[in-house]
Amino acid sequence: MASAPIILVPGFWLGAWAWDDVVEVLRPEGHDVTALTLPGLESVDADRSGVRLADHVDAICAAIEAADAPVVLAVHSGTGVAGYAASDRLPDRIARMVYVDSAPGIGALNPDYDEEELPFRTHAELRQENLDGLSKEQLQVFRHRAVPQPGATLRDAPVLRNDARRDVPTTVICTGFTSKQVQEAVSEGYPWLAGLAELADVSYVDLPTSHWPMWSKPRELAALLADAATSI
Repeated sequence: MASAPIILVPGFWLGAWAWDDVVEVLRPEGHDVTALTLPGLESVDADRSGVRLADHVDAICAAIEAADAPVVLAVHSGTGVAGYAASDRLPDRIARMVYVDSAPGIGALNPDYDEEELPFRTHAELRQENLDGLSKEQLQVFRHRAVPQPGATLRDAPVLRNDARRDVPTTVICTGFTSKQVQEAVSEGYPWLAGLAELADVSYVDLPTSHWPMWSKPRELAALLADAATSI
């Protein structure tokens, strides 16, 4: 069975390296996989002062357009905003959207954020996250390799003009919350999940684990992505 190309977009503070364990499962199985490092996330020394949300959308769209067939676009955490904006721009080039503990963002994540960059979380803040299944070594690597997030990616709102984005088949992989909890939150009108309410074709999959399943359950996550790519 033919497999759609897979594009992997990491969440805040991360580069393409965050997907290494998933890529190592998918590529030997014959999947065409591209993991992205978005502008400003190349290193701690990168210039983030002028990086906007639109730059992240442009980078995702460039990867989509470089693929030789419609892609499976998997976005993690905060990049649900940029990913959804990419689906607005290129809906015909996306065979399926996959939101990994994420959701399609229709507004700015934090319109009042006025700093140039968002530093990585302190040890105490990180401990408040769902870290189920993450080893001490993985957390050490995370802290060591994390890069500040460009501040404008939090305060910029996505440009959404093309209603065809609503028809792109979508899978939501629920890790920190169950699919039932996510769907209840959508029905209750939680703003960060608002984009899910406007989609025509959404399926939910439970993968109970940390907010970073690419580390805590890479094989299971890879299997879900492979299913998405081969069921087109």
